[in-house]
Amino acid sequence: MHYTELEKTISARQPKLHISLRPSLLSVLTLLLGLGTAQLAAASTIHAVGVENQYANVISQIGGKYVQVSAIESNPNTDPHTFEASPAVAREIAAAQLVVRNGVGYDSWAKKILAADPNPKRQVIVVQNLLHLPDSTRNPHLWYKPETMPAVVKAVAASLSTLDPAHKAYFDANVQKFDASLQPWYAAIASFKAQYPNTPVAVTEPVADYMLQAAGCDLKTPWNLQADIMNGTDPAPQDVSIQNQLFKTHQVKVFLYNQQVTDSLTASFLHNAKAAHIPVVGVYETMPTGYTYQSWMLAEVKALRAALEHGQSTTVLK
Repeated sequence: MHYTELEKTISARQPKLHISLRPSLLSVLTLLLGLGTAQLAAASTIHAVGVENQYANVISQIGGKYVQVSAIESNPNTDPHTFEASPAVAREIAAAQLVVRNGVGYDSWAKKILAADPNPKRQVIVVQNLLHLPDSTRNPHLWYKPETMPAVVKAVAASLSTLDPAHKAYFDANVQKFDASLQPWYAAIASFKAQYPNTPVAVTEPVADYMLQAAGCDLKTPWNLQADIMNGTDPAPQDVSIQNQLFKTHQVKVFLYNQQVTDSLTASFLHNAKAAHIPVVGVYETMPTGYTYQSWMLAEVKALRAALEHGQSTTVLK
């Protein structure tokens, strides 16, 4: 029997064999092609790290679907000044294609990790350098400066475009959207400054000082007291006395404290402010859960206004 005749015989005896195999084969090929496409898409995704979660949020807004972003310091209930990097964190930062960190000594541990594992292809953005600030800058909470994030998103878009030139227009368009989305925050700051110029306030640390200064507030708390509390050192008794007198004699209209870092001293300030019926506002170093950078900053200004206008205290942003 010739091969063609044998083939016909097999086909005649097993007519369902080819009918059942062909769809299965097609399904398998489709699955394999799908996996290949998914792997290709995953390979083209830029892996980025924002050392502080507010910077991670901004990277995500600019990179969108082309970026996978991780945040290292993301717990708003802990003191970021006491953060210690684990080996897993070190590996994550070292493997990133883009890293954004604050600088000004705030996250020097990340600087050491990057220096220990140099990669000429890795894009590293140091916010301190974008703003041309010296190492001696006293207040490291740069994200409260209204001019900080426009500089950051511009640098992020440039770095992403270096890593993924094909989507430069997409990244640049997201920068324009981001800049526009900051306008409500800027308007709230300008409105507060116009309506309530030189509002006297007290603070525990310089967490929101940049924003308070932009809003025209008069910071009555001695700088040395702010710096000592920020750095975890015992403040001078005379500075503590000055702070308590601000409450006792009603020299301030609002008391803002670092919601993430409280101890017996800051708790006593809170008690004294409340006893004097001075509204208090908790401010954050780390972006709270459920917020974007823009909505977080706007919420802080709204809490300040609510304290001044209605005597309303906001200890936790919700």
